[in-house]
Amino acid sequence: MNGNKWIRQIHRWLSMAFTVAVIANIVALTMQIQATWIGLVAFVPLIPLLATGLYLFALPYVSRKRVNEAR
Repeated sequence: MNGNKWIRQIHRWLSMAFTVAVIANIVALTMQIQATWIGLVAFVPLIPLLATGLYLFALPYVSRKRVNEAR
């Protein structure tokens, strides 16, 4: 498996972890639990999710530039 496929797979798993963290935050808010750390748990997968998302976003532009330079 090459690097791009690993990044895509990591991005998918991070998005699932982020979704679970947001759902846990919503549940805690509806139960009126005052725990700040529950809200901060969503940031743990969000930061690497942002990094992998930006990489995947830029990938087509970078690869297109490399193809044009090779010509």
